[in-house]
Amino acid sequence: METSIVLIFLSVLAVSYYFIKRQFSFWQRYNVPFVKPVFPYGNLKDVGKKFHLCEMLMKFYNENKHRGPFVGLYFFLSPVVLLTDLDLVKSVMSKDFSVFQERHFYHNEKDDPLSAHLFAIDGTKWKNLRTKLTPTFTSGKMKFMFSTVLEIGERLSERLNTVVNESANQCAEIELKNYWARYTTDVIGSCAFGLECNTLNDKDALFREMGRQVFEEPRRSMGLQLLVIQLKEWANYFGIKQLPDKPAEFFLKIVKETVAYRELNKVGRKDFMHLLIDLKNSSNTELSTITENEIAAQAFVFFIAGFETSSTLLSFCSYELSQDQEIQEKIRNEVKNVLKQYNGEFTYDAMLEMKYLDQVLKEALRKYPPLATLTRGATEDYWVKDNDGNKLQLIPKGSTVYIPVYAIHHDPDVYPDPKRFNPDRFLPEEESKRHPYSYLPFGEGPRVCIGLRFGMMQARIGLAKTLLNFKLSLGSNMNGINFSKKQNILSNEGGIWIKLEKINEIQK
Repeated sequence: METSIVLIFLSVLAVSYYFIKRQFSFWQRYNVPFVKPVFPYGNLKDVGKKFHLCEMLMKFYNENKHRGPFVGLYFFLSPVVLLTDLDLVKSVMSKDFSVFQERHFYHNEKDDPLSAHLFAIDGTKWKNLRTKLTPTFTSGKMKFMFSTVLEIGERLSERLNTVVNESANQCAEIELKNYWARYTTDVIGSCAFGLECNTLNDKDALFREMGRQVFEEPRRSMGLQLLVIQLKEWANYFGIKQLPDKPAEFFLKIVKETVAYRELNKVGRKDFMHLLIDLKNSSNTELSTITENEIAAQAFVFFIAGFETSSTLLSFCSYELSQDQEIQEKIRNEVKNVLKQYNGEFTYDAMLEMKYLDQVLKEALRKYPPLATLTRGATEDYWVKDNDGNKLQLIPKGSTVYIPVYAIHHDPDVYPDPKRFNPDRFLPEEESKRHPYSYLPFGEGPRVCIGLRFGMMQARIGLAKTLLNFKLSLGSNMNGINFSKKQNILSNEGGIWIKLEKINEIQK
């Protein structure tokens, strides 16, 4: 009996060893350059503990970009692709999009309905939904929502003014990310849901708390999140959820209540929620109407992406500006001069005239892209070829492809002296010199961020209104940037501490 147990154990051990060895020889069999894996992590050892994923991918990118257009990695036992060539990035994101249209992002529509949003879903469902939602984000719709965002931007200035007035010497040191997040929460709450969130005046407002929990209290560590993505079929089978329960329940409830109220009272607003309700109730079968859970999922991702990515951009931008008064003053002067041309009115067209402000925000997105890594999935075998059409390397069907945005943005061959904050990189003549796929804060191609116009609009308004009224300098609690290891969106461990000082009317 004991001998049989030992033999069974040894047999299982031998099969396991063979399986692991075969998995870890995947890229060798395809004759692809690869980074040597370590069991059981593959190449993910210390990700989520010592390093953010983007920092680890940058290390592999820098060490291997001379070896070919992509390098093979292992996320646990699963082989994945890391792109190292910008022409291949272009092919994956645009030129050969039909092969790489999937994100390979985990979602579970049955057990976790909010996870089945536009960012995560694939195939025909994504294509149809993207087509339906695109009209919400045209420049015409941005103009319509501009006055709402501007009003909230003015409320932000008033709130910061109150904070400074309550401190000694008209100067206050605050964790500014908190205020940026409250500002963008109010903006998205109003423009997406038609709701007055009031988080600028109430730091404990429920909308803000629920949004905070999604990012600051994730359901599982980054390492486990990546494992779920690699085993998404099994995760779906066992009903694994992606989102924390409380925020998921809150957003499902608030969306259902909003839909019910608007339908009962025939409320119509030109906002994101109104378009979704129209799709739900459409009698046009070609529109392929959507369910209430699908409405909730799209409203949820618009809210989450809209408030977190923009507040992240504004926070890192504030950090850089706090160390460079010359850039600050240049923005301030530009905003004043443009407003003079528009009789002191901050209009949508006036905002578009603020070119240097735009350069500063672009440089902040270059140095600190909120989504530091993008993914695509190969739906068929794909041969990478040289300029003469000769086959070089195969990306096998089913592979997850990683686009290391942070690494590309910090590649000295693309952006000389990449650690330096230099808005002049985004002068038109400088941009024209670079590869068109060397700047990817919003992605590119058919799956480019649908809300990029909206995100940039609220960032421009928030930054312009703040710099008109306050001087930013580095807070005493800031000790450089150290990325949080547990969050997917880039954020600084310990927040962004900035000293705010009122600019008096004479200076204005």
